[in-house]
Amino acid sequence: MPLSGTGPVAPSGDAAARLILLNGAPAVGKSTLARRYAEDRPLALVLDLDVLRRMLGRWREDPGAAGLRIRSVAAAAAREHLAAGYDVVVPQLVGRVEFIERLAAVAAEAGARFDEVYVLDEEANVVRRFAERTRAAAEPAHVEAHELLGGGEDGLREWHGVVARLAAERPHAVAVASVPGDVEATYRALLAAIGSG
Repeated sequence: MPLSGTGPVAPSGDAAARLILLNGAPAVGKSTLARRYAEDRPLALVLDLDVLRRMLGRWREDPGAAGLRIRSVAAAAAREHLAAGYDVVVPQLVGRVEFIERLAAVAAEAGARFDEVYVLDEEANVVRRFAERTRAAAEPAHVEAHELLGGGEDGLREWHGVVARLAAERPHAVAVASVPGDVEATYRALLAAIGSG
């Protein structure tokens, strides 16, 4: 069951604010889902770490250090926003449980609910979607994701496996099937999975 607490009443009308981690392989639609969720909730905050990282000066010189720094910044921002009673959505590929547990602790400290969601698709679809997204180059973060992905297609398949294993092993996780080309269907599945209307 998701962690919960008795915090401030969320402006959205829920009993408490919620922190939603949307974890999944690259190109499954995590950021799109996060933005869609925020469209329905005034002042809900989308903390897209790939976008935030680009705000750090000379981050490309040490992407690993930049990633760690921006996770700390995101955790602090999430804590403040949740404490004010607003929802926070973090669309992020996370392969290690330490950051997941950190987000859960941030939610608990703020008296907010934590939803650990895995956005899943078949491996072949993930490879195809990632290639299509890279070719489209619609957002700088997508181009950078292609540049930073170690191992090319094999690396992408590895990440798919890591996410699938975490989704199966994490005790409070919920899974949402990403429907290619249908954001609304995937969004409805997300709401059903986390019990939000």
